[in-house]
Amino acid sequence: MKPLTLNLTLLLFLTIPALSQTVTDPDKKLEWWGNIDGYLNQQAKVTLSLADQALRSTPPSVNDPAIRKMAYLMIDNVLHEEKAPLQPAVQDFFHHRIAEAVREIQTEKVNKGAVIWKLYNHAFVVKTPSVTIGFDIQRGMTGSEDFMLSRQLMQELADAIDILFVSHNHDDHTDMVFAKMLLAQNKPVVTQADIWAGSPIYGKIMHPERDANQIQKITIPLKNIELQVVVYPGHQGADLQNNVYLVYSPEGITFLHSGDQSCSADFSWIDQVGDNHRVDILMINSWSVYPEQRYAKGYRPRLIIPGHENELGHTIDHREPYWLNGNRLDNKTDFPWIQMIWGEKYHYLPKNFRRVK
Repeated sequence: MKPLTLNLTLLLFLTIPALSQTVTDPDKKLEWWGNIDGYLNQQAKVTLSLADQALRSTPPSVNDPAIRKMAYLMIDNVLHEEKAPLQPAVQDFFHHRIAEAVREIQTEKVNKGAVIWKLYNHAFVVKTPSVTIGFDIQRGMTGSEDFMLSRQLMQELADAIDILFVSHNHDDHTDMVFAKMLLAQNKPVVTQADIWAGSPIYGKIMHPERDANQIQKITIPLKNIELQVVVYPGHQGADLQNNVYLVYSPEGITFLHSGDQSCSADFSWIDQVGDNHRVDILMINSWSVYPEQRYAKGYRPRLIIPGHENELGHTIDHREPYWLNGNRLDNKTDFPWIQMIWGEKYHYLPKNFRRVK
């Protein structure tokens, strides 16, 4: 009897995987033997779905509850898989969240303060009662068409914003396709001078002076309003020019977007920004908060929103995780900050934040 029992056991073992292949719905599969990529994608799907539920139940705030911190870590773990941008679950998570943000940008009525949306990478949209402003907007990880946002969705976003500011000449901050969409509608695109040089659209782009001591006026013709802007002469590293924009909305709320500012010589003007201007919102790349909070002490913002986390085109060690912002900012600064992931928004009301002296 022993040989018969052994043969039946072996037959059953070999049949189980074959039978499971009739299950086409991956959410109902009970095993993933022999399908490592499928398993990792399904695990990412389950993880991101739970993280999404947690984040929706607890919107961004200055003091994150534990559930949000756990959700950040769950997302970080998925996005730090080498193949993360190739996984359909990651792509769907990204596309769905940004599509939802675009719908909100289109329809949100802002009666006071400003609503800030964080998109991919270091892209932000801010909306006040009078104007909608974009910073460093692009479609996603360059070279990965399945991950990148569709042109239709980008067109809808272009229709919803009034002006675009671009900090510097790197693909993870620039997108000529998106810039053309705005220019076709007579909406201003403001960049650093060497971006898209020699292209047919170059002459239509605004290249304001890089001057830390000058407030410049930029007109939005379709709305017949002016923005006051300071274009700080920043750099990424020693040589690459990186515009740091301080933008005053018509309501007097100020937004400072750092781009990839990372040059110590520029502290000559950074240290003075807070003396000359009130900064409401600082949108700074997450690894530039230090050394010793000097950026924050120079800008003196009422609220910090770090960005540029989980840039999937970066290597794992520089694919900055959300959890690391906690080490960089928690209990180490007098400046309040909030954490936001792809597609999230925050309603900023100046009266809720004091100006740092």
